[in-house]
Parts: sequence; structure tokens; C-alpha cells
Amino acid sequence: MENKNLDLQKSLEFIGFSEKEVLVYLSLLELGRGTVTQISRKAGINRPTGYHVLASLEVKELVKVSGKEPKQEYVAESPDQIEKLLQEKIKNDEAFIKEARKIIPELKSMHNVSDKPKVFFYEGVEGVKKVYEDTLTSHEPIRAYASVENMHSGLPGYFPEYYHRRAGKGISIRAIVPDSETGRERKSFDEKEKREIALVPYENFQFIPEINIYDNKVMIASWKEKLGIIIESSEIADAMKKIYELAWAEAKRLDKKLGK
Repeated sequence: MENKNLDLQKSLEFIGFSEKEVLVYLSLLELGRGTVTQISRKAGINRPTGYHVLASLEVKELVKVSGKEPKQEYVAESPDQIEKLLQEKIKNDEAFIKEARKIIPELKSMHNVSDKPKVFFYEGVEGVKKVYEDTLTSHEPIRAYASVENMHSGLPGYFPEYYHRRAGKGISIRAIVPDSETGRERKSFDEKEKREIALVPYENFQFIPEINIYDNKVMIASWKEKLGIIIESSEIADAMKKIYELAWAEAKRLDKKLGK
């Protein structure tokens, strides 16, 4: 009999009843009817817990109350109610699923997945400054396509201090730069400003806008439109880094040729 009760207990717990609900319900089935004290004693729980569990079973319509305190008794309902209870739960779950299906597309459109590319736009002179300030958060050497003339004329007085702060943070940079008087002058400060410039023919390569690649970001500074853009995407940044390495190899070759 004890093994049979254990099997019943496991089955009832499997379909969603708590351990104490099972103990109380099985005890009441065996008693037929009883007071809270009688049921709790048979179930092996204290009286206050018995009240709480019986109230839960009453909501599920597995027990009903007869009489009033202090002679109030509880009576077990037919076990058929268990199937009815589960059928009602299935019906409710189907309604929940139907409602969820209606809103899932909208929720998916809002879902901010960490790997989903993010694009940030910053307008005006202050917006362009903002994207340069973000490069100072880099955890790796920056890869850049840049025109020094456009940079210095676009943000007068900003870059000397920016170079100093970047170098002070230990952030190095490699830059492919058009060969010009300004570009060559800047290259003379490479060691001091933790930079390596590769000069390329001015007539063939002018970089408007400037592009910086670092961490999982691609920064674009448009001098004509006074617009700063940051694309945050590991996949895009990785592809741009690979392309840059191809460009860097050729830029070094052209730089060496120009030096001669």
C-alpha cells in the first residue's frame, strides 16, 4: 500500500501538484472527510500549513468545505476533477499561445541582440568630435584611412590635443594618408604620437570621409556633411580589418616607392 501511495504521489507531483498538496489530497481521499486537525495529522504537516494547502486545493475544486468553524470539515471531490483541471489548463495555455503569437513579431523587432549591428549618427561639429572621442576608448591599435588636411581644417585646434591624449592612453594607430606637405609633416611626429603613417599618392587616394576601425566598431567622420557615424558590429569590424590589412600592405609598398 505504501509503495502504491508513493507511485500516486510521484504521478501527482509530475502533473503539477506540490508535495504538500499531494499529501493532503491523498490523506483526505482516505479519510473521506475530516477537520483541518485530522487531515494535517494524517498528512504529517502542521495545522497552519494544512489550512493553506486545503485552501489551494479548494481553488482547484479538489476539495469542498462543509459546515462552519469549529465543526468545519473538508470533503474530497471526485478524482475526475484532476482531468477537468488539466483540460482547463490546456485550454488556457492555448489562449496564451495564441495571444503570444500575435505580439511576438513586434517584440522581435524590438529585440536588441548584442550581435545585431548598431548604428549611431552624430550631427554637426560636436557630433564629429563625439565620434573621435569614442576612438579613445579603443582597446587595440586603431586602423585608419585619413586626410590630415581635412581633419585639421574640419576641427581647427582639436587634433594636436587629441593626438596627445590618444598617445597618453597608450592607443597606437596605423594610418593610410595621402602624400602631401601636411601629411609628411604629421608623419614626422609618428614616434611621439604613437602612430605609423603610410603615405600613398595624393592624386589617386584622398580619404573623404575619414574611417577608423577599432574593437568592434567602424567610425566614419564626414567632413563635407559634418556628420559622425559609428557602426558597432563585430562582424562588420572584422571584415573591415581584413580589408584594411590588404590595403596596408599595398600602402607600405607605395610609401616606400614615394620615399625613393
